[in-house]
Amino acid sequence: MKAHLNNNRFFNMYRTLTKIAEKVFTDAQIYKYGFNWSPMYRRSTAKIIEVSNDLHCVKIKIPLSWKNKNFVGSIFGGSMLSATDPIYMIQLIKILGDDYVVWDKAATIKYRRPGTETIFCEFVFSPADIVNIKKDIKDKGEIDIVKTPNIINKKGVVIAELSKTIYIADKAFYKKKRMQKSTSK
Repeated sequence: MKAHLNNNRFFNMYRTLTKIAEKVFTDAQIYKYGFNWSPMYRRSTAKIIEVSNDLHCVKIKIPLSWKNKNFVGSIFGGSMLSATDPIYMIQLIKILGDDYVVWDKAATIKYRRPGTETIFCEFVFSPADIVNIKKDIKDKGEIDIVKTPNIINKKGVVIAELSKTIYIADKAFYKKKRMQKSTSK
């Protein structure tokens, strides 16, 4: 119970800081600098280098450094996965707004070659993607989407292939579903 309360405090802290920052900064600036200054994201060794004004495109880089270099001198796979893990979920939370629930559901990574230099990844939602997500949610109440970005080097050579499954639901649908689950136990 105590751990749950502590988690809520951190969640509320991030929400409160975002609300304050919204008075001065754009959503893209908050997204970029919020991630880059966040202790949880900094530990991944990645850095967000670009965020579009509509938040539909986010670019990150993961430099090879002593903090993420593995036994054989390449970027530790866990750094690659942790650097890419939260991006889509937070993107969708901000794009879709408070009427939706968004959760990371699954992630897989397939390593193609060692990351022996700075590597990059781009996370994109087209306007059509967002329209389709909203339409599907309206029709079904909840959906899973799968996004498959690649981690590449500066020459565009694929270092790793990602697959991210993201759960999205209408907030009212989600609350009703949770209530039904808790009363059926």
